[in-house]
Amino acid sequence: MQCKVSKFGGTSVADAEMIRKVKAIVAADADRRIVVPSAPGKRSSDDQKVTDLLYLCHEHARQGIAFAEVFTLIAQRYHDIAKGLGVDPGLDRHLNEVKEAIASIARDGGDADYAASRGEFLNGLIIAEFLGAEFFDAAELIHFDERGRFDEDKTYRVICEKLKGVKLAVVPGFYGSLPDGSVKTFSRGGSDITGAVLARGVGASLYENWTDVSGLLMADPRIVDSPKTIQSLTYRELRELAYMGATVLHDEAIFPVRHAGIPVNIRNTNRSDDPGTMIVPGNGSEKHTGTITGIAGRKDFTVIAIEKAMMNSQIGFGRRVLGVLEDHGVSFEHMPSGIDTMSLVVADSQINGKLDDVLEGLRVEVHPDSIEASPSMALIATVGRGMSHIPGMAAKLFEALSQAKVNIRMIDQGSSELNIIVGIHAEDFETAMRAIYKTFVG
Repeated sequence: MQCKVSKFGGTSVADAEMIRKVKAIVAADADRRIVVPSAPGKRSSDDQKVTDLLYLCHEHARQGIAFAEVFTLIAQRYHDIAKGLGVDPGLDRHLNEVKEAIASIARDGGDADYAASRGEFLNGLIIAEFLGAEFFDAAELIHFDERGRFDEDKTYRVICEKLKGVKLAVVPGFYGSLPDGSVKTFSRGGSDITGAVLARGVGASLYENWTDVSGLLMADPRIVDSPKTIQSLTYRELRELAYMGATVLHDEAIFPVRHAGIPVNIRNTNRSDDPGTMIVPGNGSEKHTGTITGIAGRKDFTVIAIEKAMMNSQIGFGRRVLGVLEDHGVSFEHMPSGIDTMSLVVADSQINGKLDDVLEGLRVEVHPDSIEASPSMALIATVGRGMSHIPGMAAKLFEALSQAKVNIRMIDQGSSELNIIVGIHAEDFETAMRAIYKTFVG
């Protein structure tokens, strides 16, 4: 029998009604044998996430402030879910243990990892009871070493041993344990990472990521009206889009399944018949159709343009430029260059408060003929497999921006066949996104 790992995000397990949908989805496919729930998310725009409330409890306890009122909100949320589902996995006992442990850990100066992880833990207990599944505490399966780094070898060995042959299991997302048994959470995309780790550990045929949208969109719906859903993309394309700001699933969160070549399917819990988006390994044999996969972009960049005659003949010039950034603790995003020019694209969050010092450092170190900083820049990436092999793709992109009267300040394609990045004024960002989408998608 094949095994699918199904991770459900916070909105998918926010209340009893949503968890009933989860049960129907799991029951519809016998291969869905491992369920990874998040903590209850928001039920409405003005609601609170349980994880945020748990962080607040820890912070109050750390400061010596009573957190009973906040914890009552958490307890009521879980009681409402359990009552709505008609189950009780010893909830009062677990809630009391959690409350006491949060106070004790905070009082001893411990971090918030334990408190943050209890949202998934408590929800996992309820969901396992409702599904009639076996509950596995993630702390017994997911392991970190003494320095807090993910311990791949131990984790995959334990997962293989403990989950082998399990008919239906529920494993809470977001956390694991350190060698001393204390709880350690993943730094970002926690539940997504847990699902991916479990999928790799059991050799799953598919990793399903259930959320509140029917897959990845070709553009930001806040900018482009009703963008189409991406039917399929490769891991490399996902990385390009995620890096440039596309949300729903961060590429780092699914690295374990990417490494193992396991496909990922992003699905909508509220529209379970929608096929969603498939993320596949990609073996280089994909057809180059002349269409794009998606568009993504980010604002708030500064471009530092350096001009120096005979730059190309000066050995170590680029190293000295990057050395100035390193000396000031600044990382760069892109570095397009010409024979006598070099541009450094830096996020404003990196350069704020340091720009004058960096410019002076560059003047001293490389003696440029001219140097200019352009703030309020935006980058837009047009992504599609094999773009560099299709004649006219770049011309089509530039014509779209020309027709929209958007001035291109920088072009960066480099060696990647996956995307073309343009730098524009931030004030033209939305106009440019719409123009590119209309030209390539319609």
